[in-house]
Amino acid sequence: MATTNPMMRRVALLSAGLAAALTSGVLPAAGAEPVPTDPAPSGPTASRRPVAPPPDPGGAPPGSGTPTAPEGTAETPAPPGTEGTTAPPDTEETAVPPADPNDPRTSQDQGGPRTALTDPAAPDAPADPNAPGAPGVPADQPSLVTGDPRDFGAQIFQGDAFDTCQAPSAATMRAWKGPSPFGAVGVYIGGRARACPKQKHLSAGWVTEVDKQGWKLLPVYVGSQAPCVIAKNKQKFRMDIKDPYGLGRQEGQDAVRRAQQFGMVKNSALYLDMEAYRYKEKSCADTTLRFIQGWNSAVRAQGYVAGFYSSADYGVAHLEKARAAGARGLPTAVWFARWHVPASVDKERNLNPKAWQPHRRIHQHTGNVKRTYGGHTVTVDHNLVDAPVAVVG
Repeated sequence: MATTNPMMRRVALLSAGLAAALTSGVLPAAGAEPVPTDPAPSGPTASRRPVAPPPDPGGAPPGSGTPTAPEGTAETPAPPGTEGTTAPPDTEETAVPPADPNDPRTSQDQGGPRTALTDPAAPDAPADPNAPGAPGVPADQPSLVTGDPRDFGAQIFQGDAFDTCQAPSAATMRAWKGPSPFGAVGVYIGGRARACPKQKHLSAGWVTEVDKQGWKLLPVYVGSQAPCVIAKNKQKFRMDIKDPYGLGRQEGQDAVRRAQQFGMVKNSALYLDMEAYRYKEKSCADTTLRFIQGWNSAVRAQGYVAGFYSSADYGVAHLEKARAAGARGLPTAVWFARWHVPASVDKERNLNPKAWQPHRRIHQHTGNVKRTYGGHTVTVDHNLVDAPVAVVG
């Protein structure tokens, strides 16, 4: 039947145009993203493997676990998994708005396509985070979150690391390189709950300098904390429970932005610091897990490696319980604080021995101790590392 009404004719033409676009392949496919390429290894203490496409594309700061002080100061020890300093929130930090993971435009970065890092052992939770493992949702086949992270572009460090609230000066780092047992350092790059928001030394230039000295970096982001966080000085940073997944995505994007400002490029690991919380409170555990899933999703979507730091008896025990229940969107690497035990990445009693293996673990085994090397004294936490680190561009 011929279309005689002008309005009907216009509708018909628009419909035909849309149909042609849909059948011509002009519209981008949601989630279609290239596999990252693998730059050459940089430095003798880190290793990589050639990147191969994953078989199934899925879609606290350490050291923050303890209150560490600026160089040369002493503090009262705090239990592992609780950041003890009480500096004011970093009011200068402004988070970027969250992106819709189902929007095809999220596969585009400024100036070109975004390369997404995919960890097939920890597929992202859906945007609606009623993910397996949540209440009333049938558990999926649990993943052990296993496989060598170098297979998808991560850079691994194996050895001793320290972390401290205030990044030491480049001169201190130079003095410590060699005399100290450490080869890596945890640095607090951002987050509204960061205990030392005013970093005197940390900058893109500092990162470049210590990288040239041979150090590997473990970037830590101390964002919103669990609604049932234990430490009193962290309770003012408790997360909003209305949309924890969306809030996690927002803060994950902010973590990536800050890493980029410091010259940490794609395939870098970023560690979310979630201080000890009462995970046996079901509603709090569910809210916190969804925040973590959102943070991981945003970090991975921009080509970075999602890590997680917490107390072994609290946050890490919670993630292991969620993993066993089939939860998706879990971190690629875990950094657990358990003091006064022998250093080991393999013997944590709250982790399945086969989970988060290989090269996916960090053990913070000693906290809040003074160490002096080359005439420079710093109060630090001591970690044993077999996990991804930052890649400095």
